[in-house]
Amino acid sequence: MPKEEVTDLLRFLYEFSPEVREKAIWLREFVWDLYPQANELIYDNYNALAFGWSPTEKLGQTFCSVAAYRSGNQNVHFGFYWGSEIADPKKLLLGNGSQYRYIHVNKLDDFPKDYMTALVEQAWENSLAKVKNPKDIVQGKTITKMISPKKREMKAKK
Repeated sequence: MPKEEVTDLLRFLYEFSPEVREKAIWLREFVWDLYPQANELIYDNYNALAFGWSPTEKLGQTFCSVAAYRSGNQNVHFGFYWGSEIADPKKLLLGNGSQYRYIHVNKLDDFPKDYMTALVEQAWENSLAKVKNPKDIVQGKTITKMISPKKREMKAKK
């Protein structure tokens, strides 16, 4: 079962503080519990570890994600790949670009779970609508899509 497939994610999270690891794992379980049929896409990059969920194996159909940034403050975002296309009546989502919207996850106790559940549901429906070929839909995989240790090593040497 994919929720239990944590080997890659834990390997990438080792360099983060215990607080960031706790947030990331909690947010991961939050989404997996809502959408066990989705696929988890893990992107380990030099500036952030990001993982999100999609009804397919394609990044462009990701409906929500978690990002842990490697900067000094190690911010954690819970975001929506197509967040500009979902309703946010409480205006909690940050970002003003053409696509991505997110919230900072400072404390898990302050995470607006019910509100985010409603937004995730909208994002899931929006993501499904973007699937052109029903054969692209696969269920319950954890997929590591990109690993960039060389870029991370280069940044660390600066």
